[in-house]
Amino acid sequence: MSGLASRLYSGDAGFQIVGKRKLWFGVAGGMLLIAILAMSIIGFKPGIEFKGGNEFTVPVAAGSLADVEKAIDDAILSVDPDASLVPAQQVGNAAYVVRSSSLTADQTQEVKQKIVTALKIDAGTVSENRVSQAWGAQVTEQALIGLALFVLVVTIYLIIRFEWQMAAAAVASLVFDLVATAAVYSLVGFEVTPSTVIGFLTILGFALYDVVVVFDKVQENTRGITGSSTQTYAEAANLALNQTFMRSINTALVALLPVGGLLFIGAGLLGAGTLKDLGLVLFIGMGTAVYSSLFFATPVLVWLKEKDPKIANHTARVLARRAAPAKSSSGELPAQVGAGAGAGSAAPKAGAKPTVGAKAGRPAGRPAGKRR
Repeated sequence: MSGLASRLYSGDAGFQIVGKRKLWFGVAGGMLLIAILAMSIIGFKPGIEFKGGNEFTVPVAAGSLADVEKAIDDAILSVDPDASLVPAQQVGNAAYVVRSSSLTADQTQEVKQKIVTALKIDAGTVSENRVSQAWGAQVTEQALIGLALFVLVVTIYLIIRFEWQMAAAAVASLVFDLVATAAVYSLVGFEVTPSTVIGFLTILGFALYDVVVVFDKVQENTRGITGSSTQTYAEAANLALNQTFMRSINTALVALLPVGGLLFIGAGLLGAGTLKDLGLVLFIGMGTAVYSSLFFATPVLVWLKEKDPKIANHTARVLARRAAPAKSSSGELPAQVGAGAGAGSAAPKAGAKPTVGAKAGRPAGRPAGKRR
């Protein structure tokens, strides 16, 4: 185990990641299939901000945030036991806000009266508003615009910094991260809130960082590789993955530990509901980003590069050079050597006259003596 750890940190573990890219592509394809089925059959559970609801505002002077939240939640659930609630939030230093699923006009007035009675405040200080579904649509639209701009800027940067194949592989990796994370969100059934949207945009930055670190090493290892006949592009890229393997793992652990604390301790044990939306999307997204940067992005890059005739010819040249010594060691002579040997030792044709000097075994070139 200690030997393996040493090889991992030195980049000499020799993991055949690129060589097994069909396996990783199969895993990615299976995950994408599950994602498509989950989003098509199960779908997403939109939060109040995306489907509309009611909003109650109470002044800070009414009490602590916890007391106000309990009073409003009890009032809402007393008139609609199936109502969905958004945890109370403090708006500046003036008021607390609690959102719920849609209530009728009569239910809204009844809830307002119960809040006034429970908190013993003036009815004029409690306000209620209807949260429009259009607000959630605006958030979604702005998020999609931001995502498109992010991908465009990233693509341009990667083309300038690296090359178009690396840009395409990186964008494919980002799309894979988003789809896989969305699938988990659909399967778990958490509500999609603005925090979820923010989390999706956040994981893009982390995923891109990890991919760029790996691609930078790939570029370093493959610079001028076509001028050499000792290593193929795929082998150099695989070496880069081994050299950055532990760096990617350590970066992921450092990032996932606080996010895991946010999700499992903050939302799970302490019951901070506002943290679970952001915590889940960050935890799943960062974990997926590590997988895609190591087992998806670089294999896609190698697949694209091997379609380049220059790289394809170089790979064929390297493999042919390796195969030549194998033929020599098998005992077979090269074709040109065998042909030369045969030409120099060709037997005379049948029926041909023997050359002068070759008669009666006399050495060629020795003149025949006279008979006495």
